[in-house]
Amino acid sequence: MKIVDGRVVVCSPGRNFVTLKLVTDNGTHGLGDATLNGRELAVVSYLEDHVLPLLIGRDPRRIEDTWQYLYKGAYWRRGPVTMAAIGAVDMALWDIQGKALGVPVYQLLGGPSRDRVLVYGHASGRDIDETLRAVERYRELGYQAIRVQCGIPGLEGTYGVGRGDLYYEPAEPGLPPERRWSTERYLDFVPELFDRVRAEFGPEPLFLHDAHHRLTPIEAARLGKSLEPYRLFWLEDPVPAELQEGFRLIRQHTTTPLAVGEVFNTVYDCQQLIHEQLIDYIRTTVAHAGGISHLRKIASLAELYQVRTGCHGATDLSPVCLAAALHFDLSVHNFGIQEYMRHSKETDLVFPHEYTLEGGTMHPGDAPGLGVDIDEELAAQYPYQRAYLPLNRKLDGTMHSW
Repeated sequence: MKIVDGRVVVCSPGRNFVTLKLVTDNGTHGLGDATLNGRELAVVSYLEDHVLPLLIGRDPRRIEDTWQYLYKGAYWRRGPVTMAAIGAVDMALWDIQGKALGVPVYQLLGGPSRDRVLVYGHASGRDIDETLRAVERYRELGYQAIRVQCGIPGLEGTYGVGRGDLYYEPAEPGLPPERRWSTERYLDFVPELFDRVRAEFGPEPLFLHDAHHRLTPIEAARLGKSLEPYRLFWLEDPVPAELQEGFRLIRQHTTTPLAVGEVFNTVYDCQQLIHEQLIDYIRTTVAHAGGISHLRKIASLAELYQVRTGCHGATDLSPVCLAAALHFDLSVHNFGIQEYMRHSKETDLVFPHEYTLEGGTMHPGDAPGLGVDIDEELAAQYPYQRAYLPLNRKLDGTMHSW
């Protein structure tokens, strides 16, 4: 079996997606998600101009060798563009292998370690009352785990507050919008939010919260400590993780579980965090961390230190990536939870899929491969639209993490 064709499909059914399609000489095709929010065309160029010429004629069954060929063979390693491209190739090769053998990908990964995958949804509102109503809607839908985000009084356009009931899409057409941010107001407000949430819904639901890299280590320590009475499932991305040592300070002051990693690209980005047990959940993604092959290696390292997985699964990743994540989640022993943000109806039509949601859990389905396809004719009706994520500035105008 050999790869004889490859192409990149860019479409925007509600938001931009980049999909790699590889085709073999027997007509089998595999899909990979190469979407990099706000920098999509950089990955398109990397794939079309540099990667695809290297894949024609290669045996798609040599998945590990191809991964190393693209990673070590390029000399210029790592980074989000490179790893998103490698991740897309890796997903497509696993998809082809599953189809060639007539089995779902999770069977190739050792079979299921659980019956279904626990997922969490996103509840948000402009104020606490609206947020509580959103939490109630997710509870009615059967979600056992819910991320809770809320507008901060006096601030406009706070991260995590969606424009719809069931999904949150922050990217906006045109130049990136600029928002104002106050850490002081945020730190004072969040404990009040979760005090109301627990009073309303009791001790049973699993609640999560995302600080989105906006705090310093000591600020994150204060927040984690103040949230301990409300028993969060995790506090996500409390600080920018370039300074991995910063998590030591947070750990010294709070027992609130910590999650990080959606912007990581390789195991080296989280090696210290895992080895020193500075985090509880690693959130690397199939698309941005080099595909299923590399994500398995991250999970294997994490398992040694009792760190569980919690893959990023926002709407800036296509159903192809979500399906790949679910196959990984079902198979890996130290799975923790999977983020799930519902795609738009247009996206679901462009990417018909086998995975299902039931009672706050998901299953990737038993179709051969990943169980996702792409309707290229329909995709062509949704051309690319340049869009950017928002920016944050402090109240005095200083650039800050969004």
